Amino acid sequence: MREYEGMLILPAEADEALVSTAVDRIAKTIAPTGGKVDTIDRWGRRRFAYEIARQHEGYYVVVRFQAEPSVQAELDHTLKLADEVIRHKVLLLPDKALEKTKATTSPASAEA
Repeated sequence: MREYEGMLILPAEADEALVSTAVDRIAKTIAPTGGKVDTIDRWGRRRFAYEIARQHEGYYVVVRFQAEPSVQAELDHTLKLADEVIRHKVLLLPDKALEKTKATTSPASAEA
């Protein structure tokens, strides 16, 4: 299993149901191979640097998950076809970033 981070941009007027639909789409794609969603970080509404699909704002969601490498192409295809997703990007997290994240969230570093 590898760790991935995916960013989804949904329409600015996205509600909880739309966010849940997009995250469920990811979970259903990675579940057959034993993958799982770790965290969902809702960044909320943000203004774009440039117009995308005649829109100036979008609702950003960052999803961190574990999956097999073979799932990435299928997930990319699934999100590309999803009507509720304006843009998406799925990245493989490097091992150094994982160690840094785990070190900052470990109880030992909180006590120091």
